[in-house]
Formats: sequence, C-alpha cells, structure tokens
Amino acid sequence: MRRSVFLLLLALPLGAQSRNTGYTAGQLTVHQQLTRDIYKQLVEIKTGVQTGNITDAAVAMAQRFREAGIPEADIFVGGPRPEKHNVVARIRGRAGSTRKPILLLAHLDVVEALKADWSADLDPFVFTEREGYYYGRGTADDKAMAAIFVANAYRMKQEGFVPDRDIIIALTADEEGGSSNGVAWLLQNHADKMDAAYVLNEGGGGTHRQGTPLFNSVQAAEKVVTNLTLRVTNKGGHSSVPRSDNAIVALADALSKVGRYNFPIKLSEVTREFFLGTSTVEEPAMGRAMKAMVANPGDAAAAAIVTADPRYNSMLRTTCVATMLSGGHAENALPQLAEANVNCRMYPGETSETTRDALAKVINDTSVQIVTRRAGAPSPPSPLLAEVMQPVTRITREMWGGIPVIPVMSTGATDSRFFRTRGVPAFGVSGLFSDPAVDARAHGRDERMRVKSFFEGQEFLYRLTKALSQPNAITP
Repeated sequence: MRRSVFLLLLALPLGAQSRNTGYTAGQLTVHQQLTRDIYKQLVEIKTGVQTGNITDAAVAMAQRFREAGIPEADIFVGGPRPEKHNVVARIRGRAGSTRKPILLLAHLDVVEALKADWSADLDPFVFTEREGYYYGRGTADDKAMAAIFVANAYRMKQEGFVPDRDIIIALTADEEGGSSNGVAWLLQNHADKMDAAYVLNEGGGGTHRQGTPLFNSVQAAEKVVTNLTLRVTNKGGHSSVPRSDNAIVALADALSKVGRYNFPIKLSEVTREFFLGTSTVEEPAMGRAMKAMVANPGDAAAAAIVTADPRYNSMLRTTCVATMLSGGHAENALPQLAEANVNCRMYPGETSETTRDALAKVINDTSVQIVTRRAGAPSPPSPLLAEVMQPVTRITREMWGGIPVIPVMSTGATDSRFFRTRGVPAFGVSGLFSDPAVDARAHGRDERMRVKSFFEGQEFLYRLTKALSQPNAITP
C-alpha cells in the first residue's frame, strides 16, 4: 500500500478498533474459549480434499450441535461416500412464522498440506497460537467460519434465543475441488434441508492495514471456471528432418496469442459498487481512475490505470491463462501431440462456448483444437438485498466505525454458485479482517488467522445472524 493510502488509513477513526483487546488464553470469555476449542478441534482433524476424512469433522460437529441443545431430529449427517459426509443442523424458529430460513454455510475440507512445505516449527495440522495469530491449514479457509457458526449455535441456544425463522447451519465436503461436492449433493438429494431465503457463506471479509480497518466486503458475485484444452496433433517424423508444421511450435504460438489477449471490460451492479466504494479509500490517482471508468467504461486512459493492478484487472473481465503443458514423446522425434490446459475465469453472464469461440478467433489457426474439459454452470450475481446489506452496514459501523461496506465479486469460486444458479441469493460475509499484504496465505504455506480478527468475526456473525432472524429485520 502506497504512502497516500497509509495516511488515509491513519485518518480512519481509531474508535473503530475493538475495545476488547484481551484475546490471550486466560482472558477469553466462556463463549470465546468454546469457539477456540472448536476451532482447534477442526483444524487438527485432517480433512484434506484428496487424502483426508471429512466425515470425521462432520461427526465431531454433529456431536457439538447435540451438546448445544439441538435435537437429534434436527441434525443430519450424510454424503455420497463414507469419507465425504456433511453435517446440517437446524435451529427451529418461532412457531407459526412463515419466513423462510437463512442458511449459514461453511466447508470442512481443506487444500492438501505437507509439513515439509511449511516452516520447520509449524505443522499444518497442529493448531498453533503465536504472536497474535492462529496457524494451521484451514485457519483462514474455511474452518474459522465453521467453528464460529457452531459456537454461535451454542450461544444462541444457551441464551434461549428463539429466532423468527429457522436457522440452518451446513458444514460441507469437497468445496476445494473434490469429486463429491457437499452442497451439490445435498441440493440434489436433500433439498428440503437446504431450502432457504438466502445464504451466508465465505468469500467476503474485512481489509485492514497495520491493524487499522479499511473496509468490509460482501461477496455478491463470482466468476465461473472453465478449463479448455488446446491440442495440436501431427504425424511427426525424425527430428533430423524438421517440418514447418511442428505441433509444439503451433501450440506455443497459440498460447502466446492467448497470453496477450484481453477480454473486453465489463461492469455489473456488484463491480460498479465495488469500484465506486474502493475509490474512496484508494490512493488519489487510482481513485479518480476508478470513478472515471465506472462513469465511462470506454475511457481507455482510466481503464489502463485500473487494470495495471492485476487484482482489479481480474475483476473487470474474463481471464484465460495457461496452467499446464505437455508435448512430444522422444528427444529425437518430431512431436505428434502437444497440449496445454487453459484455465478461464469467466465474468458472470459469459459461457464456456462464448469464451472458447473468442479464443478460437484470437488463435486463428485451424491446426489448434480447443476442447472444453470442464464447463462451469452460470452463476448470476445476487441482488444486494436491503434485508442483508442494511444490518451488515449497521453492525460494521458499530464494531469498526465509519468504514464502508463494499460489494465484491470473487475472482475465485465458492459454493455460493450452486445457490445462485437456483435463484437463491448468496452472500460472502464474515467480518473476518485480514491484511492482504501479509495474510494472503490460504491454500499456501503457514496459513494463519489473526486472533483479534477471529473473535471480532465471531461477534460480527453472531450479531448478524440474530439481526437477520428477528421480527424487526427488514423483509423483502
């Protein structure tokens, strides 16, 4: 972050800081200690998407729900494979209420991790607290939210809180790309257990710099993934007699064209709000460019400034990038086959067919086949419901002062897409703040969560869940 933004951050109200700074072991409240215990339990259950056992975590959380006071009839554990079970629990609302439930969603699986890949004094599956951070695989993605939802169920039941609608908590398998996605399986086989007015999920969160909050984001849209194979075949021959139609050369030329191509800039309701909101906290030149681009997407000078930042560029257009490459069969033979995987993240509204056709036009070489390997279903943006956005904004201000709440589109994928394709709004909102400059470790080495952020996120989600399930909540 450049100095101008740092100065702006210093100008934000310090009253936005949480007034409870005692988050060390002996200073936790009863509910905070319970949440920490559940968090530790989840992190230390090995639920790697390929090698772990997600069922172990689902069964453990089902027991936690029982201990919280949720009846056995309102707890479901199941899935398509013995090691790929999900758990769904329901807190019953007021008798006679006609309001549809809200669904709190988190996934239990994690990206694989090897101890050898982490710092020598850290183990990805040993929950470690150090210098104000919790370390371990899943501490950020997504066991923090899972632990918070379970612990908040305890808190609401102990308080005797009776919501004005049912509250469903679903903790699921294989969000991280496994073959047995829990949300997809539940919607196909037990749709009644997942039927809700809208969903709260991962995908959003707060941003801070050096402990000072900058903004809180709500994910209301996400890109859709499709993988394309670029393939060139040739009859080959001896390498001592080169040919002009070398399969590897043709593939390399095609990949160069793909790498240089920029899909058109697009804006949606969500991304317009994101860039307008972010313009108020960015450095002046970037902020002015964002406002100009939103006012006129054809402003090439403004777009050039904004898209120079890879994060912002990826939020403005479909992107396609080569991720895997193979070719040839012998050192002394002309290649008969050369292939590359191209991973595309499509802007909402785009399809795998339109993306493939655009690349075919750019490559302009009939020797290059483009085969769709995996096509994601369309995922339309969720409407920015006042019923959700107003409480999020109010609670954000109560906890962190006058920082903005900014809608955001994820460039990656979440399980919210399964609901959006069914017309059910889904929002990534957590109240978990991080500093992208130092905390962007999900899926990587030494994944961590700031202790202070974890407990602030717990309080935020507790207040939000109650606000959305009380009679005075705004109704659609």
